[in-house]
This record gives sequence, C-alpha cells and structure tokens, in this order.
Amino acid sequence: MFEKLYQNISLRVRFSEEEFKHFSAPFEHKKFKKREVVLSEGEYCLFEGFVISGCFKVYFLNEEGFEQTLYFAVENWWIVDLDSLINNVPSTLNIEALEDSEVLMISKKEKNRLYETMPQVEKLFRIMNQQTSISLQRRILSLMNKTADRRYLEFLEKYPTLEQRLTQQQVASYLGISHEFLSKIRKRIVLGRS
Repeated sequence: MFEKLYQNISLRVRFSEEEFKHFSAPFEHKKFKKREVVLSEGEYCLFEGFVISGCFKVYFLNEEGFEQTLYFAVENWWIVDLDSLINNVPSTLNIEALEDSEVLMISKKEKNRLYETMPQVEKLFRIMNQQTSISLQRRILSLMNKTADRRYLEFLEKYPTLEQRLTQQQVASYLGISHEFLSKIRKRIVLGRS
C-alpha cells in the first residue's frame, strides 16, 4: 500500500528506506465508500490524502447551487483543500468519493511535525504545491480562452481512461457546461471522426 506513495514522492525527492519509514509512519490508511463525503463546505480541512485506489471529485456549489468540479483525483493524486488547510479557514470545497476508494491520509499536525524533523518533506510539498498551482493556472486559462469542444478534447487527453468511470453530468461539471451541451459536443466529435 505504501509502495505507490513511495513511487509518487520519489518523482520529486529521494528518501532512504529509513527516511521513508519515518515519513510514512503518520499516514493512516482509510477506506471510503462510493458517495461518501470526505470534506464538506464549511468544515476545516485538517488533512492531505494520497489516493491509492478509486476516484474522488473535488467541487464547489456555485451561486445557483450547481456543482462545479475543480478536479478529479484518481490513483496517485492527492485530495485536499489547500486554502482551508494552509490558512485555517472553513473549506469552500467538497470532496466526495465517486467509487469505493482507499487513501493514505496525513493530518496537518503530523505533516507540520515532519517539516520540523525532515527538511526534505518541506521540499516535497513545496514542489507538489508548485505543480498544483501550475495545473490550476492552466485549467483557469483553458476555461477562459478555449471553446467547450477544445476543453472536452483536452479532458480526454489529460484523463484518457477517466470518462468511462464518470457520468456525463460529472464530465460536464468539470468542463463548466450542461450535460445536454456535452452530448452535442460528443456527437459532433464522433461525426467528425467518421
């Protein structure tokens, strides 16, 4: 179970076997059932979670009460509301399991303790936060500059196997469009390929 975590962090920093044991010790293995809520808007996010298996949606409700999906977290991704975690403010996001899922979770308190005892942990999470910022910047630019058709094609490129795991409504929420409009886009793309 910790092998996936080790592979994920090894892309960013190197730990000896002993260092990784120290790093991974505070992580708790948790299972979530499909539709189980991990974090609700208004709660304080006191954790970061590494997805071992399954799929989560990280979303908010807009002013009209419609879901807007910020991102999907599948295997080897992390789930968190960074604003709530870092700034100690109520969460504006919701995190929900879309499938039965398993996560390794570390509390804010334990993560801060690791910062003090292992300097490379700070480097690890700094790199991860930079990568998250880049990804969200690209997502914002895509939403502001690209057509829904192009955003859908980019979604398929970024998540090649994810569409089969999601409902059309969930994909549409990620793209910022209605599921009816997504149906039209999909039909155009299929016709364009034939």
